[in-house]
Amino acid sequence: MNAEYYFPSLIPLLNFPIFNNTDFIDAFTQSFIAFAISLDPNVKVNPHSITPPWTKWDAGQTEMLFNKTDANQPILEPIQTSAELLERCRFWESQGSLTGDLRFRAPQPPANISDVQQASSMPDQCFQAWFGSSLTNPLEARAVTSSEDSFTIPATLPGPRVKNSPLLSGFMVADTLRAEASIYNGEDIINQSNRGVVVVTIQYRLGILGFLSGEKVKANGALNAGLLDQDFAFRWVNKHISKFGGDPSKVTIWGLSSGAGSVLQHVVANNGKTTPQLFRGAITSSTFLPSQYNYNDRVPELLFSKVVAQTNCTTAADTMACLRSVDISALQTANSQINNEGFYGTFSFVPVVDGSFIAQRPTLSLLQKKVNGEALLSITNTFEGVLFVDQDSAATVNATTYALDLFPKFGPAQAGAVNSLYTDLGTPLFQENAIQGESIFICPTYFLLRAFAGRCAFKGEFAIPPGLHADDYGYYWPSSSTPAFQNADFINAFAQSFTAFAIALDPNVKLSRTITPPWDKWNAMTSRTEMLFNKTEADAPLIKAVRTSDALLKRCEFWESVGALTAQ
Repeated sequence: MNAEYYFPSLIPLLNFPIFNNTDFIDAFTQSFIAFAISLDPNVKVNPHSITPPWTKWDAGQTEMLFNKTDANQPILEPIQTSAELLERCRFWESQGSLTGDLRFRAPQPPANISDVQQASSMPDQCFQAWFGSSLTNPLEARAVTSSEDSFTIPATLPGPRVKNSPLLSGFMVADTLRAEASIYNGEDIINQSNRGVVVVTIQYRLGILGFLSGEKVKANGALNAGLLDQDFAFRWVNKHISKFGGDPSKVTIWGLSSGAGSVLQHVVANNGKTTPQLFRGAITSSTFLPSQYNYNDRVPELLFSKVVAQTNCTTAADTMACLRSVDISALQTANSQINNEGFYGTFSFVPVVDGSFIAQRPTLSLLQKKVNGEALLSITNTFEGVLFVDQDSAATVNATTYALDLFPKFGPAQAGAVNSLYTDLGTPLFQENAIQGESIFICPTYFLLRAFAGRCAFKGEFAIPPGLHADDYGYYWPSSSTPAFQNADFINAFAQSFTAFAIALDPNVKLSRTITPPWDKWNAMTSRTEMLFNKTEADAPLIKAVRTSDALLKRCEFWESVGALTAQ
């Protein structure tokens, strides 16, 4: 990341600059200050800056590269923008406006436009909100332009003459990090695949706009509108991607965090009988399965009532018409406030069981093996739950209390069972981190893997310390985030697992030499083998096959048994 180079006071919240060189930091940061003062980064605020002359950019002309040598010396030099990069399709708008009367409705095809459309910049991000920060559950017994009209399908091609390439469709990280398409550069994945795939990313409706639920939404709108956006995009890809060099029969969908939750939703969509088949492979990085209530359950109806109250639609004769007419800023204020009021680490507006697209609780569909797709690759991080637990106050709360807050339908018996399962794992804080991580991220991954028994499933664990949720992003999106473990062999091995799977449905296929050993399929009844991606204390790559912990799988059995109460 680059934020820590010009905001050093944020270092406690971010990281120290990965390249802690005074000359480099001065040259890099001074570019911004000089431009702010004189509209020209060539003006020397510090006359000793090592930045060479910086010419204005015009298509295909010079840009300034800020890098370092293998010997850890600054390297600042003008370079030419890649002509091939400029030729590639960056994105196309695939959706008509979803504002006004189309708010809260299913996506519609856009109007036909015969003229050339601008595709050289990324679209506005969809409105979003951070997770809850309340220490009790109220439901118990960066400056980026946002827009309502934001549903888009950005695509990146490996070159101007691609043909019949496998396709990797990825979901934006919708609510656990950031959700603007611009930070996920398809070029990163194309490079890792040796230019062997077409990459499509999906930016879809979030929060209230994507997942407002309740009887009135069902009667006069669309439940799970955000999922329907994704389904619309897949169907568009299925119909049109061949025009851009992609093969619609070789689609793999990949999601990160809540995007991985979206992958799970499409795996179980339509009771596993989606027609036509929209993807053959599915990849989840940190599978996300929070409580997914029936659309008219008490919790979604309570959230609907809060939205109505906060937008002054309570007395309206037609509630949905009122919600469609209010200014988007009022909805976004309600979106942020309601999410913020939620229990710490939880999200208020998430998918629901709608009775049609999502016919039943996902864990039931997985148990019954009602799934779409031919093959699965799932990666979890060692400590998925830490970011979603208040690390300051959790030490004063025991596992029983935490379980009751996290799952408000639990009674004393279920909360006591959680306490018994987790009491020997460590401190109360460690227990709560484990409860959050296993119930929401890790155990749903194993339910998903088991559903692909008889098909093809691979499991991996990202364990580079500290092994937190989202720590793996920089290894396959290096242009957006810097990997903490700067080892070329490790990065190549880890990143290539995903692109090899997208191309061949098998991470064992070598696109280039890697240090990854043979990777067996995961099977709950026979081989519970998964690939561990870690490093030694001497900072050498440690990639090896390990067996899934029996104790972990026992705890997962408990979470599956109480799925009706956790609403998963």
